[in-house]
Amino acid sequence: MEIKDVRTKSTEELNQQIYLLKEQLYDLRRKKAVGQLENLSEIKRVRKDIARCYTVLKERELGVESK
Repeated sequence: MEIKDVRTKSTEELNQQIYLLKEQLYDLRRKKAVGQLENLSEIKRVRKDIARCYTVLKERELGVESK
């Protein structure tokens, strides 16, 4: 997910996306714990996607214009 895609979503969609990403992160961590996760970089990707969503939400809260 790229930042320009995140910025096009509404606040409600972002909150829903964060919820889904957190569920996905939980599943990936569970798979890692039992040794079923093949691609460890997926955890890093999901964490960064969550951070992007939170960043855009905070920008909107503060009224910061995006480039």
